[in-house]
Amino acid sequence: MSDMDHTCFDTAKIDKIQELRERGVTVYPYTFDRRDTVTGIKERFSGIGHDKSEEEVSTAGRVYIVRQHGKTIFADIGDSTGRIQLYLRKNDLGEEQFDLFKQYVDAGDIIGVVGHVFRTKMGEITVWVDRFELLTKSVCPLPEKFHALKNVETRYRQRYLDLIMNEESRETFRTRSRIISLLRQFLFERDYLEFETPTLQPIYGGANARPFTTYHNFLEQKLYLRIAPELYLKRLVVGGFDKVFEIAKNFRNEDIDTNHNPEFSMVEIYEAYRDYNDMMDLTEEILSHLAEQVLGKTTCSFAAHDLDFSRPWRRLSMEEAVREYAGIDIQAMSLEELRAFGLAHCVEGCESAMTRGEFLVLFFEHFGEKHLIQPTFVYDFPIENSPLAKKHREKEGLTERFELFIAGMEMANGFSELNDPLDQKARLEQQDAKRRRGDLEAQMIDYDFINALGYGMPPTGGVGIGIDRLVMLLTGKDSIKEVLLFPQMKTAVPGRTGPERSRTTGKSDSPQFFGMNGRNRAAIKPGMTVDIVLKRDQRTGKRTRGVVAEILTNSSFHPHGIKVRLRDGQVGRVQEIIG
Repeated sequence: MSDMDHTCFDTAKIDKIQELRERGVTVYPYTFDRRDTVTGIKERFSGIGHDKSEEEVSTAGRVYIVRQHGKTIFADIGDSTGRIQLYLRKNDLGEEQFDLFKQYVDAGDIIGVVGHVFRTKMGEITVWVDRFELLTKSVCPLPEKFHALKNVETRYRQRYLDLIMNEESRETFRTRSRIISLLRQFLFERDYLEFETPTLQPIYGGANARPFTTYHNFLEQKLYLRIAPELYLKRLVVGGFDKVFEIAKNFRNEDIDTNHNPEFSMVEIYEAYRDYNDMMDLTEEILSHLAEQVLGKTTCSFAAHDLDFSRPWRRLSMEEAVREYAGIDIQAMSLEELRAFGLAHCVEGCESAMTRGEFLVLFFEHFGEKHLIQPTFVYDFPIENSPLAKKHREKEGLTERFELFIAGMEMANGFSELNDPLDQKARLEQQDAKRRRGDLEAQMIDYDFINALGYGMPPTGGVGIGIDRLVMLLTGKDSIKEVLLFPQMKTAVPGRTGPERSRTTGKSDSPQFFGMNGRNRAAIKPGMTVDIVLKRDQRTGKRTRGVVAEILTNSSFHPHGIKVRLRDGQVGRVQEIIG
């Protein structure tokens, strides 16, 4: 395969570059004196009439449209602020320059222009070009339909092309940038200090998740990509910084779906002498403030829901949520009754649950989460799944932990932070024992962190807020890929739109990405026979075959690992459609 087979270069455009160089034209100059943006020109000359302005303007941008009319040319160029029309006349430019534009400037090229401003008879503010300079000659053609780029996979894989073609995408990422800036400003104004903690860590922790593993050649040791900054930030609290935060990139080797990407952004915030009630208040204040600043109001629409961020938000305990949405009282039932109830309602994981706390979490996830549309705090989690949270001051077997849910998505997770070093040591040892028995999401034991607690950490409240999902809510995007500039996707094979096929078997080398182009996603329907991988079999990849009863992952954008429930009640990710 030649190098050209991997590119989208247009040979006609390459020929034009050669011809320009033969004419002595510098195709890729080093600089241009751009004094005006497109929006700046439109604002400054908003009252312009049909006569040319006396004041000269100088701007630059990408060419989107070229319309030739004999001895005149109209063109549209755009920069990061907007688009504007150009008017070029042969009599003004001279024959050589006019012909140069006419023959060699195409849609996709970047040019600089100098001229004066006027309003056309159609009422459009336009730059009457006195001279121009070709700044960049593109060799890859823009999509034929200049007004938009619709192919979803192309938009995700070639985000630069999406940004060139779609103003809506550019606005989404402007909003993302503003949200992060406003978040920082909010915390700075309240005397929080921002710190940076290691991304490469010898021991991962701070969450129950499967890590990415790498190796440092010089140190000759295994390292892990951070799954959370928590344990390092709490070391800073031990060291005397009372109010700290980090906007962090985290990495978790888990499923990809409309709400999850293996690389994601979050802010973690810790404040000494506070507890989980204070952190719920802080989370409320942050999100309602951001909504007000970004949207100009505290309401928005998301996934067919009208959301209201006005304070105060609903708060209920996990036991109350299960009582309301599952219709049972956890404390009034035996373990055998809880297991029978779970099996009867096809609750994933209830076969292996051993404690009342484990059943509480399973039932909440199965029955409760999907109903939490308006901002809702769910608090008082069982100790079994909260190894870093302080034991509840009143309720045996529970911890002072909360999660925030909006539109059925987990948005934040916070604790009264565990600062008892003996308790923390025991709980992390339990986690490490689970990990050694094969639980890929259990935490490692970090003795340095335990020793840090041994020097004394004050009572502390902490919370982590997912930035990507927050951007989804405030921009109305129902897929996380829409708010990530470069979402993780399976590497494309040149010349193919689907997954790579084995040269020997003809089968997909990565069946979990079955149907990458989206056609097979739509093909999965109740009644079909499929192979799935159950959650407990993720480590081994063991497949289970059955007939689809219900599709649980519902997204036209996301073709990877569709989650289904089989007729026998088992739940897992589709690996292959059998028939």
